[in-house]
Amino acid sequence: MTIRTLLIAAGLTLFALPAAAQTAACKPAVADSELVKPGTLVMSTNPTLPPMQFVDSSGQLKGMRITLGNEIAKRLCLTPEYVRIEFSAMIPGLQAGRWDLINTGIFWTEERAKMMPMINYESQAISISVSKGNPLKITKPEDLSGRPVGVELGGFEERKLRELDKMIVAKGLKPIEIKTFDNFATAYQALRAGQTEASVAIDPTAAEYAKRGDFERALHGLFPTPVALAMKSKTLSEAVVGVLNDMQKDGSYKALMDEYGLLPNDGAFKVNGPGM
Repeated sequence: MTIRTLLIAAGLTLFALPAAAQTAACKPAVADSELVKPGTLVMSTNPTLPPMQFVDSSGQLKGMRITLGNEIAKRLCLTPEYVRIEFSAMIPGLQAGRWDLINTGIFWTEERAKMMPMINYESQAISISVSKGNPLKITKPEDLSGRPVGVELGGFEERKLRELDKMIVAKGLKPIEIKTFDNFATAYQALRAGQTEASVAIDPTAAEYAKRGDFERALHGLFPTPVALAMKSKTLSEAVVGVLNDMQKDGSYKALMDEYGLLPNDGAFKVNGPGM
């Protein structure tokens, strides 16, 4: 059962109401003073991670995180709006007030939680993708020693790849030749072109590429870590927690996680961030 089916079954028919009726019947749960744009939830995303967030053949944003962002905006009586941008610019952009919410599956870390309110909503891990057939026989992290490996610049994946590199070097092996790219799509293009011999991405994205037959997952489930939404406004973060807890209660949150094969939160959602 998809989230859309579940919502309809639950009698949530707001989708079918005319725009004017929605506006009249729905009062924004967050004041304009807490938002970048009045009446709008502006979210940043990097749509290069199918099936979590991507652009379809018609140019439309799709994926689990887009569905989740749209549902959060709807329940807050706000209009969803997305800014497509590379991950490395997201935290600086949030701090500069360019968007209200980072909706790209940002990994939670203590360092990041000191900078901004974050809400953990799933658990995620990373994979090592290789060429189809795994010609280099990569079966363990140590097999990456001395090899060029691609990863998106500035994210959790790069950090963990560098930690992995240190572990390998500590064992007396050659360091990984880490090559950074603006986004995961470019990193996978480099793997396809033979510029790298492996690429790092989150498990669902690597699984999607493997499903398409483009690449193979040599390793997966590495460094399992909570994934979060991130905001600048404490008021907005508390409102989003309320939405997620409501979705937890009515079953739509679990339905969305199940639809994409993700590990959902068990208990109530909360804000993890500065002073929390």
